[in-house]
Amino acid sequence: MEVQNQTYKIEGGRVGILLLHGLCGTPTEMRFVAHGLARQGYTVHCPMLAGHGGTEAEIKESTWQDWVKSAEDALFELRKDCDTVVVGGLSTGAILSLMLAARHPDDVNATALFAPTLWLNGWLIPWYARLFKTVFNKRVANMINFPDMHPHGIKDERIREFIASALFSGDSSVAGTPNTPGGAVLEHRWLVNALKKIVGTIKQPTLILHSREDDYADLNNALYLQRNLAGIVELTVLDDSYHIVTVDRQRHLVVDRTVAFVERLVGDLAAKDVAKTAKWKPKAKQAA
Repeated sequence: MEVQNQTYKIEGGRVGILLLHGLCGTPTEMRFVAHGLARQGYTVHCPMLAGHGGTEAEIKESTWQDWVKSAEDALFELRKDCDTVVVGGLSTGAILSLMLAARHPDDVNATALFAPTLWLNGWLIPWYARLFKTVFNKRVANMINFPDMHPHGIKDERIREFIASALFSGDSSVAGTPNTPGGAVLEHRWLVNALKKIVGTIKQPTLILHSREDDYADLNNALYLQRNLAGIVELTVLDDSYHIVTVDRQRHLVVDRTVAFVERLVGDLAAKDVAKTAKWKPKAKQAA
């Protein structure tokens, strides 16, 4: 299968939003939020992560370093047009957002995390999945598949039916793959391990939106980040969504909270610039 790159960019002003999709997902997951932000005049970039959009074999071959590299490339491209950049993401995309914030603090002004997933420990995850923690070899891991099970991270039945139809259509460029290879899950674990070593260095303001009923990632994922990030963290707990909060029942609330967060950030940065200018403004000469 040829990889169909679903990357898209919506041109706007000098404030940019980089949105990263989840593991084995596509930029389609971010489309509703992307358009909601674009309506406010922001430039929005939604890239396809490395290894995604094609076959399971291509995802199996990709590494978390590949995912980070593709996200970094998108960040640098966005910075060419934007003075202020917020990096956001869904699930694994949220973890990648934090990696970018840690590695490029001068290029990332803030992060917006939608259902950040450090651990697969939601109510849908079967008990035997915990045995996967004993797997450390990627070749062995790729012998195991994690199927995308009902309700597919979506509480809204109408949207769930639409997503499930796309998921099993055979075109992974639209909604991703119906199975997550164990190798990708192992790479995700290694990504999280790398992040946990540096999470305390991330000082940028952070917005977290996480569902209390998340079927893939328990709320304690968000609480861990709230406790360990070095910057100010604004946490909103959603009460009528599952994991894919960017398309589920409270997607409008996700957009509204994100827009408000970005507006406050831009206002704070503008105020700091005014204060800095006033501080260094030369004093007027007194009349003789």
